[in-house]
Amino acid sequence: MVETFRGLPTHTLTLPCGDELRVALHGAHVLSWVSQGRERLYLSPHSVMDGHAAIRGGVPVCFPQFNQRGTLTKHGFARNLPWTQKTTASTAEGVSLTLMLSDSPATRAHWPQAFEAQFTIELKPRRLTMTLKVVNRDTQPLEMTGALHTYLAVDDIAQVVLRGLQGQAEWDSLTDAHAQAAPELRFDGEFDRVYEATTRPLLLEDGANRLHIEQSPTWFNSVVWNPGAALSARMADMPDDGYQHMLCVEAAQVDAPVKVSPQATWQGWQRLTVLQDPRPQALT
Repeated sequence: MVETFRGLPTHTLTLPCGDELRVALHGAHVLSWVSQGRERLYLSPHSVMDGHAAIRGGVPVCFPQFNQRGTLTKHGFARNLPWTQKTTASTAEGVSLTLMLSDSPATRAHWPQAFEAQFTIELKPRRLTMTLKVVNRDTQPLEMTGALHTYLAVDDIAQVVLRGLQGQAEWDSLTDAHAQAAPELRFDGEFDRVYEATTRPLLLEDGANRLHIEQSPTWFNSVVWNPGAALSARMADMPDDGYQHMLCVEAAQVDAPVKVSPQATWQGWQRLTVLQDPRPQALT
């Protein structure tokens, strides 16, 4: 059922346990994920919701370009266009929604590539799985970068700890420094770093709230970003204190493009799981 949220057409998925998901057709954008009675995603109250601009917060789908690494608009065009509903499904464990975007005059004006992108959002108790699938419908190879640019809600960024990236190659885009990731990442100012992804789950600790973050090996990078106070104050679609309540942990392909042969398919996913047991390995 299509509803309206802040003027945008949206789908809402709910579970008997009370977990709920809201997805906008604009950009196939996940706006809200409530699990265990708590909002798990950050959506800026100042975000422009006009059906044209990119939405600040939630989970933007960045495709077919990451940031400004190419000739397309920042983070590609997928987050700025309307997607269509393809399927919905229900099982004993949960519900899912798949949205679709295909090449059109609007995309071919900037990217002469025939393609079909599908974004499947699966909701289970305490768990959200998001999968981007790209089908090359062309006779030429498809090359893409991109990300699931997930904004996680936190109570206080100064108290947040992110674990699991230790030893991975790290590039700090603010200083252009290369290093290996520390066992714990903490945040006391602007933070923008690209990591070689790991197969280990990441653990986000936000006071008593704990979240496992996983991604498929088809995403080569993980990006961790917080704008800090100064940049947050300069962003028109972000409140001055918005940085205190969010942390982006992204499944990404930053520099090396994914290459998809004609008529072939690529897919990559990110999975978020709310932990109840104090032991990090306790996943159901």
